[in-house]
Amino acid sequence: MEKLNVKIAGEIALSDKPGSTMKKWREIFGITQTELGEYLKISPSTISDYEGNRRKSPGIAVVKRFVDALIELDMRKGGVVTKRLREEDKEERFFETGEFSQAIGGAEFAKMIDAKVIANNDILEQKRLYGYTLLDSIKIILEMPYNEFPKLFGASPERAFIFTKVSTGRSPLVVVRVSQMKPSVIVLHDIDEIDKLAIKIAQVEKVPLLATKVPLEELKARIVKI
Repeated sequence: MEKLNVKIAGEIALSDKPGSTMKKWREIFGITQTELGEYLKISPSTISDYEGNRRKSPGIAVVKRFVDALIELDMRKGGVVTKRLREEDKEERFFETGEFSQAIGGAEFAKMIDAKVIANNDILEQKRLYGYTLLDSIKIILEMPYNEFPKLFGASPERAFIFTKVSTGRSPLVVVRVSQMKPSVIVLHDIDEIDKLAIKIAQVEKVPLLATKVPLEELKARIVKI
């Protein structure tokens, strides 16, 4: 298997809940249980049983077929997700991305990082996150070429953007405002007072805005466990 296949298969095999991890990856690739079942020649209910952790943990042969199927079905649709995931493995000077082992609700994510909800709490309740992007806000704003912005979204736009080295929060929100793709949640790290325009932009874009003061290394440790 190529590097990407091995990465996904390894995450599933090492997960405490492999079925939930399989479900997460299927949803990231935007493939239905029916599509996957037709390709693998098994029933959607069988896939549902695996994803619900109601069946015995899948062996490596099953996991390999599952991963190969996701990538093949994605390639038939243009390979957008596969391309994005492969780009993740390239050197990243301005940011780092990570995918969660299973989807997590926005409110639960906020609780795990001791975040205060600044805007759009009602929308936060509806969000499901599949990963995060940790951004050095100064480098992103001053040095990162605009045409590389799509790389910030890793495997899926349904993720949290965590901006570090922020002063007022205005500049990161302006970046989000002018970008075609939007993250599901924005987190401002270690900030004392948030600019009113930043809050207004979050409200207009309908993106939940959070703030946390958890020390950066501890914050990283918490999110990589999700």
